[in-house]
This record gives sequence, structure tokens and C-alpha cells, in this order.
Amino acid sequence: MGYHAGHYDVIVIGAGHAGCEAGLAAARMGAKTLMLTLNLDMIAYMPCNPSIGGPAKGIVVREIDALGGVMGKVIDKSYIQMRMLNTRKGPAVQALRAQADKPIYIKEMKKLIETEENITLRQGMVDELIVEDGICKGVVTETHAEYRAEAVIVTTGTFMRGKVLMGDLEYESGPNNQRPSVKLSENLEKLGFDLVRFKTGTPPRVNSHTIDYSKAEEQPGDEKPQGFSYETTEFITDQIPCWLTHTNEFTHKIINENLGLSAMYSGAKRGTGPRYCPSIEDKIVRFHDKPRHQVFLEPEGRDTEEVYVQGLSTSLPESVQHEIVHSVPGLEKAEIMRPGYAIEYDAVVPTQLWPTLETKEIPGLYTAGQINGTSGYEEAAAQGIMAGINAAAKIFGKDPVILDRSQAYIGVLIDDLITKGTAEPYRLLTSRAEYRLLLRHDNADLRLTDIGYELGLISDERYANFQMKKQQIEAEKKRLYKMIIKPTEQVQNMLSSVNGTPLKDAIRALDLLKRPEVSYALLETVIDNVEDLPTDVKEQVEIQVKYEGYIKKATEQVSRMLKMEDKKIPRNIDYDVISGLATEAKQKLKEIRPLSVGQASRISGVNPSDVSILLVYIEHGRIAKVGNEPMEI
Repeated sequence: MGYHAGHYDVIVIGAGHAGCEAGLAAARMGAKTLMLTLNLDMIAYMPCNPSIGGPAKGIVVREIDALGGVMGKVIDKSYIQMRMLNTRKGPAVQALRAQADKPIYIKEMKKLIETEENITLRQGMVDELIVEDGICKGVVTETHAEYRAEAVIVTTGTFMRGKVLMGDLEYESGPNNQRPSVKLSENLEKLGFDLVRFKTGTPPRVNSHTIDYSKAEEQPGDEKPQGFSYETTEFITDQIPCWLTHTNEFTHKIINENLGLSAMYSGAKRGTGPRYCPSIEDKIVRFHDKPRHQVFLEPEGRDTEEVYVQGLSTSLPESVQHEIVHSVPGLEKAEIMRPGYAIEYDAVVPTQLWPTLETKEIPGLYTAGQINGTSGYEEAAAQGIMAGINAAAKIFGKDPVILDRSQAYIGVLIDDLITKGTAEPYRLLTSRAEYRLLLRHDNADLRLTDIGYELGLISDERYANFQMKKQQIEAEKKRLYKMIIKPTEQVQNMLSSVNGTPLKDAIRALDLLKRPEVSYALLETVIDNVEDLPTDVKEQVEIQVKYEGYIKKATEQVSRMLKMEDKKIPRNIDYDVISGLATEAKQKLKEIRPLSVGQASRISGVNPSDVSILLVYIEHGRIAKVGNEPMEI
């Protein structure tokens, strides 16, 4: 017999990376929020790699911060190393990556949640959802505590019917030997949700004292202080290096001889694994022509000897893992502290969601994170903040917040999931974004801070600083436009030093900055009245000036795309009566129920000819008179 344990505006199930962002966003928007987690000591735990960021993912962290989220702030307080990747390439693919001190990351995140006045944090296992009249009204825990709410956000990660696999060893478990969530998974199936079985894995962790680092290549952090959050002003300078080594032919021989013992290659039916983060077994099979693969040795914190062996993710038996590790240069005597393993888990088919991450069939129920088929802490956190925002917005009668593909990688991520679905754990890549020149590390604040401020997630002080930054950027661009640079000896020498073409006539400083070889710093050496501007303002001026043509072209493409997004599909449209639509297109359109013609055009199986027919049908008003309103979300 259950008992009434409390009433809240929002309940968040889980306190991983998605749950933390969801709970904090909802609470800071004014929602009385309950966060339920299996283990209070595992809040924001990193069960896999001890890092945040990287290509595309690092930009997502900046976007979360620009919206008022916390992942960037927490990693800035807990990293042991920070590096900007792809610095030799253009700004569209540059991204920060931080090595995290895992215990400190957990400590900092838990502190934020415990001190948020609108959050109640409790340890508990949720067994089922309370659904009344087709609407989600709360949850019931295994201790029969019944919590009521206006919205419920499920962020269970890889815990739903989790099963650990290592050779022929199998046992029900969440990550790091935590309890799995079994009954909630069964409850979702009972409620009519389609679930899929996915798999991910981790490598062994080894003792740092037993590594011969003289046989590995040092990978230091950047000397230039930098952080993910726009509010970070103090930086950690005492950084710890990572190390690079490689597998070899002997390593590959061991793996090939034992493939039949791998949980992933034993012939038993298993969940689908991640394409872009393969196990070492996958690498050897798929890339058999490669003589070696990179192995990064990544410390898990300042006060632990555990080192994460990035690149050796495996589900082979523990005995074979010892052989593999000892075959790698530098790891000949390494002691395994935790063996690697694969974990299978249930995920919700994400095409069952609206762009707000609310489920289509049960209003008031949201899902976010790995339960939606993604991989990665950053993808989870991005969904978490959007689910939290939209749950609170719905409760308070505000408009939903849906980021389009030209606004943010977060928009690309969610649109891909709800429109295309995913047949494997989804990972964000720069190649997934059509407008990646607009979605850069440097301009996340310019794209999203206004939205965060309107939601109440950005402070007045931070917003005032942001407004000042925008004014400084525009003022400096105007100043450089008006400034004339003459072909003096100083200017010609400067150009010669970078193999630039000498000036024949006077030129605007703005046009000189457009030259690829002329940086803002170099330009400052030949102009009078150098402005004392913040580094990020100078960086933004240089990027906007140099890439003006490309940015303009991309912006024009976005305008065309948004016209398609503006063409809403009526709520009561009957795809079966639209003559000319392909059978597959009809099936997919009825399944996904796109909100706009633009979204319909991105559905796999809907061809350009189908889109043209749909567009004509809508524009000619051939819709049943009973409902010509945009579909509700």
C-alpha cells in the first residue's frame, strides 16, 4: 500500500548529467523540483571516460552554459587538464576538451543541487509512473512512496534493465556495479512505449604507479588559461598531463585469438553498440589493415592512482584483458584496478518525442539523456537542460523552447533524434550540422544568451556584461571600417613578415584584417589608438570580419530553411488522402507526426517529391475543415 510522500511541480528521475541539468533548470525557473536518484554518492558520476568536451561536444557545453546551465561551470572548477583541439583548423571545428577530476566534479555538482532552494534531493528507486486519464501525474518508488507532480522527466541513463557483460560473465547491473532499474523499464513498455536494446562499454583502469611513462608520449594541457563557462574568471594552472601510447601486432594477435570469448563476438544476441566509440575488438575487426591504434592514459583525478586506458574498451574476459594491457608499451607491468566491461540497457525510441522532449502519447512525461538513445555526457546534459526548461515552461504557461538546427548543436541533436531516430547510440559530430560555420565555440553566447536571460537562467549582471560585449564588437568593427591604413614602410614590413602581398594603395583596416595572413594582433602593430578590449571581443571581431562572406552565405541558407520550418503542418492532416505520396512516406509521416514541412523533409524515407506534394497540398488548403491549427506541442 502506497503513501503520499509529497507534491511537486517537476520530478526528475535520475541525477546523472541529464538529470542534473534538468533539475537545476526547472528549479531556477521557479518550479518546485524533486530529484530522485539511486545513490546520492553517484550524482553526475562519469562511468566512462573522465573528460568533458571535444569536437562538437565541447561546443554543446558552451551552449548549455549560454542558456544558463551548469556543466561548463562545474568542469571549470574540477579539471586537471584543458586543451583546445583543432587549433590549426578553422573556428568552426575548434573545441575545448577537459580532463576531469571525477570525485571533484561529483562534489561540485552535488553542492549546486543541494544548495538550490527549489530542489528536494532524495535517494530512491522509481518503479512506476502514475498515469491518470492519459497524463503523467507522478511516480511510485520501491518503498511505495507516491510523489505527485505536474511533469516528470526520466533521465535513467544506462540503468534500465542494465546488464554487465564480460566474456561469458553476465549479471544485471547499472554502471560501476550500481543497481539496475528493472520495473520502470517494464512499466514504460506496459504504457505502450517502444524500447530498443543498446550497448556501450568501458576500458580497464590501471594503477598509475605501475605504468612506465618513459615509453609513452606526454600530452600536456594548454598554457593559455581558458574555460567552458563564460562566467569563469579563475583558471586552474596546475595541470596534469595525459600520455599517448599504441597497440601493436602482438596486441592484435591476442585479441584475434580470443574474439570468440568477447561478449560482443560470442554469437549471442546483444544490444547495438556505438559506431563512433568502438571497442578494441571492433577496431581490430573493422580496421584490420591498421598496424596499431592509439591508447591514451588519462588520470581520473588528483587524489587517485586510477588511470583510464582510453582506446581499450572491451568486453573480453578479465584474464585476456591482462594480456592485452601488458602487450602495450608502457603497460607491461600495469596492474588493472577495474576491468573493462560492456553494458546493455533499454532506450526509448526517440521518434516517440516532440521537439520539447515531451512524449507524444503521455503529456507531462519527458525523457532526456541516454534513455533517448544518445551516448556521451554532453549530449545527455544538453537534453536535460531542454527537458527541464520545457517542463517548467509548460507548467507556468510559457511558450516551449525549441532550438532549430541553425541556432545550436543542441537543436541538431534533438531534431536528429525525434525526426530520424537512431539505430545505434547517437553521438554528435560536426558533420551532422549543416550550418556548423554558424555554430562555433566562440559564439555560443551570441546565439543563446538572450534565450537564457528570458527564461530567468542568466543573471542581470551576466546579461549586462553580455550586452557590453556585443556593443564593443560592433563598435570595433565600425572603427576598423573607418580607419585607413596607408602603405607605409611599417605596414609593408609587417606584410612581408607573413608573406603577404604589399599594399599598392591605402586600404581600410577592416579590409586588411580580411586577409588570411593578417591577424588582429598583427593589425594592432600598425594602427594608432589601439583599443583596450577583452580578448574574446578581439577574437569575435577577427572571426566575423574574416569569415564575413561565408557567414553571409550560411545565413542566407538558414533563411531559406526557416521558410520551410515556418510552414506548419495542420494538426488533423490525413496523410492517407494525399494522392501521390509514396507508401513509405505516408508510414513515416504518420509515425513521426512532423510539426513543419521542414521537419518532414528530414525524415528518412520522405523524398523531395513527397515534400513537394505535401507543400502543395497544405498551401492549397486541402485540409479537413475540422482542424486547420498548428499541431500542439
